[in-house]
Amino acid sequence: MTENNSFMDPNWVDPDDAPDLSTPEWQEKLMAAPVKRGRPVSDSPKISTTIRLDPDVLAQLRAGGKGWQTRANEILRKGMGL
Repeated sequence: MTENNSFMDPNWVDPDDAPDLSTPEWQEKLMAAPVKRGRPVSDSPKISTTIRLDPDVLAQLRAGGKGWQTRANEILRKGMGL
């Protein structure tokens, strides 16, 4: 396939190419940029726990699709008067 590119100058540089990010100017900018990964930290994070439920209760919760754990949490809150 290189036969098709024989007319191109091997030293040609595409002006649209990305800049050299290893230069001190770019390194300074990259180091100053804040890194934001993942979800934002919650003010009141959930606590992972294990709970045993009857199979029919779990099946009913899961039948509602995604978010069944959130729905279970809401049911427990209402039941406790919170």
